[in-house]
Amino acid sequence: MKKINNKIKRKLRNRKKLKNVSVNKLRISVSKSLNNLSAQIIDDSQKKTLVSVSSTEKEIKAKKVKKMEKSSLIGEILAKRAKEKILAKFILTEGKTSTMEELRLSLKR
Repeated sequence: MKKINNKIKRKLRNRKKLKNVSVNKLRISVSKSLNNLSAQIIDDSQKKTLVSVSSTEKEIKAKKVKKMEKSSLIGEILAKRAKEKILAKFILTEGKTSTMEELRLSLKR
């Protein structure tokens, strides 16, 4: 029970810090499970998800690739969809894990 409370506290603490830093910036939230990856661009001022990508989508699932390649593919699709909506200035927030280097690298391109 204590472990869950610590996770919730960490989540709230990170969001509080982000509110101070990200006045006019959008937030990229990345979550990773054992089998799937997902990323979304969130506008905290409007409390809306603007763009989202998941490894469970048909176009990604059709390609039989490993997880590292899948994460770079998700990053490229997210960047393409963000360019279509003319979005800029992001802050990358990671979910429960901090091992999303490959997605970060693909977003920098």
